[in-house]
Amino acid sequence: MSDIIGITMGDPCGVGPEISVRALAEMSAQDRAATRIYGNLATLEAAREALGLSIDLTPHVIDIDVEGAPLPWGKLSPAAGHAAFRFIEKAVRDAEAGSIGCIVTAPINKEALNAAGHHYDGHTGMLRSLTGSSAAYMLLASERLKVIHVSTHVSLQEAIRRSTTERVLATIRAGDKHLKRIGYESPRIAVAGINPHCGENGLFGTEDDDQIAPAVAAAKTEGINVEGPISADTVFHRAYSGAFDLVVAQYHDQGHIPIKLVAFDTAVNVSVELPIDRTSVDHGTAFDIAGKGIANHGNMNSAIAYARKLVAGRAYQG
Repeated sequence: MSDIIGITMGDPCGVGPEISVRALAEMSAQDRAATRIYGNLATLEAAREALGLSIDLTPHVIDIDVEGAPLPWGKLSPAAGHAAFRFIEKAVRDAEAGSIGCIVTAPINKEALNAAGHHYDGHTGMLRSLTGSSAAYMLLASERLKVIHVSTHVSLQEAIRRSTTERVLATIRAGDKHLKRIGYESPRIAVAGINPHCGENGLFGTEDDDQIAPAVAAAKTEGINVEGPISADTVFHRAYSGAFDLVVAQYHDQGHIPIKLVAFDTAVNVSVELPIDRTSVDHGTAFDIAGKGIANHGNMNSAIAYARKLVAGRAYQG
């Protein structure tokens, strides 16, 4: 496997180009030599100027043409959405070919993506489609809290429907497998309930008893170190305090809110169960500050660090 990290610069009108350039500029010469940015050179040069940096970008950029580049900062644009898709598509094909060892994605704008005719709910769905994968899971990793999601970018009503025994069990398995890969011998996994107090024995719904508990029981028979369902109003605090290595969240906000509370600038988004490795920042395009040279690149640095450890096969402990 290649040790090269491929950063996709994200939506050309957002902060992706800036955080990609700043991260590249801060790398050691050795790490920079093992990094490529999949994006548009003219846009990245504009970002470099906004940041006041003098780094030579050309050797590190896989330049993909974008008509009219650089596009205006902070403006929703179908052209930018299409460009973001093309950056990712090229990086995926190179990862599949072994030219790069892991993809690190800067933020895309879902509205721009869909306006360009690319109808995905986000990076994970797009990567699943591009690689022909039957499933992929979003795992958010921080130093003291890690969360994997049963569902992500769907309505809350649809998320409840998706918390089937089969899907919850598959998510537990995926999380267990990933943590073992990154160095946990027997990951301690907690499964969050979907209803308040896990339904209080049916008073607030039966999904926890009928759908989630059987998945936990099945995972235990497979030798997975898992507990649940545990009320969501306590399980994340328990995990943050060291009782668990990973929490299985039933839906997007259930998992994202605690992670963004405790690790807003450092959490890493990891795609699990894809045939290629991918990490990402855990924030959006921030159109309101794009082009101003003030975007925080802490998430990008964390995502790159996680990617390098995945490629090197070393244990990542947060």
